[in-house]
Amino acid sequence: MSFPLTALALAVEAAFGYPQRLIPLIGHPVIWMGRLIGRLDRGLNQSHLSAGARKARGVACLLCILAGAALPALLVQNLLLLLPFGIIPCALVASSLLAQRSLHEHVAAVADALEQHGIEAGRVAVSHIVGRDPHQLDVSGVARAAIESLAENFSDGIVAPAFWMAVAGLPGAAAYKALNTADSMIGHRTPRHQSFGWASARLDDLANLPASRLAGLLIIVAAVLVPGASAGGAGRSMWRDARRHRSPNAGWPEAAMAGALGISIAGPRSYGGVVTPAAYMGDGRRTLDAGDIRAALRLYRVADGLLIALACVIAGLALIAQG
Repeated sequence: MSFPLTALALAVEAAFGYPQRLIPLIGHPVIWMGRLIGRLDRGLNQSHLSAGARKARGVACLLCILAGAALPALLVQNLLLLLPFGIIPCALVASSLLAQRSLHEHVAAVADALEQHGIEAGRVAVSHIVGRDPHQLDVSGVARAAIESLAENFSDGIVAPAFWMAVAGLPGAAAYKALNTADSMIGHRTPRHQSFGWASARLDDLANLPASRLAGLLIIVAAVLVPGASAGGAGRSMWRDARRHRSPNAGWPEAAMAGALGISIAGPRSYGGVVTPAAYMGDGRRTLDAGDIRAALRLYRVADGLLIALACVIAGLALIAQG
């Protein structure tokens, strides 16, 4: 039932999102995962240990994180699927591991802030979705950061959990989400996490390989359907630039998005006052504004619709094959 579960979860989350009123009551799966990761980091990642010992403890930490997410998810899935029409409540639970609506809302908020309140409001809005220094960004920098976040998170916040849900049901999506959360928290090349977060960062790269390529392809196909977008430009940019990105995965959707819109994104960025060199994705305009964010959101909505349609088609074929 993994394919029907994925299709239904995508449709539910796209339509309704995660109810905000539940967050103060029970939190969110990512919050629960983050608390577990934080406790393991504080307990196992000791500065007096050698790099090898910290790397070994990081592997143990990762195994605990994956088990702590996948085993409860497996129990919940098995219990719910015993019920009549149990796939419906199971899909409701699974939808919490996807981020279609929240991603759209956060990126649209950046465009709203720029249009309605100017650069300072835009910097505040974009600071909620990127890690770079927002106070150093001009209007083009804010727009560029928002579009990059939209493209990258389409891959690792939507396509990837949907992919692993299709492969291994609710436990697969939960394990992926825990891994991705671990990478965002401890997978950094800092003195504290260089060794301890090594396993999380490397496994996250591997887990995102298929989804990042699929996300790029979905953006290319979406460009065929969106007026003003260029599927040819998306394909050329992705083929030329994706491998030049500092991430083995983020470049695929980012380059496809840039080529489709005729813009240039990524490039050098500042973290903590330190400028990090990086290749540009796309060879189009570098002067961007809120209108470019809106154009990227239109492309994103179509690409996401294609993902849902693809999941529904595969689910239908799977049900037919089962007789």
